[in-house]
Amino acid sequence: MTEQELSTVQNDAVVQMAYNLTVDGEEIESNTMEYLHGHGNIIPGLETPMTGMKLGESKEIISPARDAYGEFDPEKVISVSRTVFPADFEIRLGEPMRLRDASGNIFTGVATAISKNSVELDLNHPMAGKDLHFLVTVLGIRQATEEEMAHGHLHSSCAGCGD
Repeated sequence: MTEQELSTVQNDAVVQMAYNLTVDGEEIESNTMEYLHGHGNIIPGLETPMTGMKLGESKEIISPARDAYGEFDPEKVISVSRTVFPADFEIRLGEPMRLRDASGNIFTGVATAISKNSVELDLNHPMAGKDLHFLVTVLGIRQATEEEMAHGHLHSSCAGCGD
């Protein structure tokens, strides 16, 4: 083991993991990723229980909604006038859409109802209100560089880039 390699998951460590995500009994995703541990780059319901895991260790982690993407918030379901959308913008019921507000902020919304004059948008994260079941395996652990720690994230991957 080189001096940069670590044997357990800890703050300021770059962790490479394989994971399988299941929600409501359905596999949602199976992949690998790298992230900077202890900097909030992944949901707390996954990051916290991974602390102390050893290289090569596998673990089942259940993250309750409150520690993942939060509880479903009915106040984040809003009605907007169809006139706020450009005339050529295709609104698809049930599909996530990248939207921009009057201030230029970009966010994701899902049309849950469409009428002649309005669109009902759900602005909750698609996983809000859901408990997440992970099977994770730690594939690699190394000490983060000073630059990674100063910035609070990795530059070589997009882990934790956004919701």
